[in-house]
Amino acid sequence: MQRTANPWMPVRFRPWPPISKMIKQITITNFRNHKCSRISVGDAKNVIITGLNGAGKTAVLEAISLLSGERGLRGADIQILARFDGDGGFSVFAETHDENDVCVFLNSGESNRHAKINNENVPLNEMAKQIRIIWLTPKEDRIFVESATDRRAFFDRLIASFDPPHIGRISRLNKLLTERGGAIKNHADKNWLDALDSQIASTAVSVAAARIRYAGEINYFFENGAVSVNGMVEKLLLENTAANAEQKYFEYLQNSRELIGDKMVIDGAHKSDFGLFNKKLGLPVYITSTGQQKSILIDLILAHAKLIHIKTGAKPLILLDEAAAHLDEMARIKLFHDLNEADAQVWATGLDINVFKNIPNALFVTCQNGEISNIVKAE
Repeated sequence: MQRTANPWMPVRFRPWPPISKMIKQITITNFRNHKCSRISVGDAKNVIITGLNGAGKTAVLEAISLLSGERGLRGADIQILARFDGDGGFSVFAETHDENDVCVFLNSGESNRHAKINNENVPLNEMAKQIRIIWLTPKEDRIFVESATDRRAFFDRLIASFDPPHIGRISRLNKLLTERGGAIKNHADKNWLDALDSQIASTAVSVAAARIRYAGEINYFFENGAVSVNGMVEKLLLENTAANAEQKYFEYLQNSRELIGDKMVIDGAHKSDFGLFNKKLGLPVYITSTGQQKSILIDLILAHAKLIHIKTGAKPLILLDEAAAHLDEMARIKLFHDLNEADAQVWATGLDINVFKNIPNALFVTCQNGEISNIVKAE
């Protein structure tokens, strides 16, 4: 991939050979309210799961999301994922179209998940390199009117879907900031604080650079909207070389070693915020209607899927929980058309199957009390 000098300008991409990571069949065992559920997808691009509330629809998406190696779309504690009347363990096993097997599982009596690729044990973080998964849940429907913390987490997860080390950098930054607060509270000597601040400055600049790069790249494909990232370190990077930005932020940290009310109050990449602009309406997304916010978020996810496909060659999985919620009929028609055009496999849930009747190339699945039935391929 080649970039222009300005990180906000369009990007030129070098094409990759096609790679398929779409699911051909998935088996979910002792997960949430599913005892043993299997969905054979075949060549369907869209899998639509319908059923009543509590039927286990979202659990299917959550199980798939665990194949990313992360905590899943609900971010739930691992101990509560196993079926209540099982042995305390669970497994999510998928066969992909490129003839690979991927599996995430929890053994009975253990507290940590494990992963396998083609029956070989691998670290959980290896899963993100093998299968690219993006999701939208009702939690994100109002992400642009909620806290900056939620927006950062959302976009950092998107960045990590094709830059897996990004989450590690975020975790490292948070750990260093916590250590710095303790060091200041305990009146640590200057050399120790200088060493901590140097590490924080380096990590923060790496985090900010990944965010700026992502905004520039996603906007290349984001026809209906534009992503922006705003923060102290991001501003330093846009106005300076990386080395100068790191030095300036280090100097800022050196001059900000006070506790206010027993708390460390400093600016940085841990306080940055993301914005989204709706080009069609000419408005920031946070002042548009709930339905308009949902539509532009889905457009963002589709642009992100295209970016993943171009950058990595992989066809990602898009998980949409309550996909058509807040969308009017015209917006749903556009959604279904765009989903079918996407270089991705889409898994979507909803209450009413009739809402999805016009979506092409779809497999329709009914979920009831943790059981899968009525698997029908659309003509």
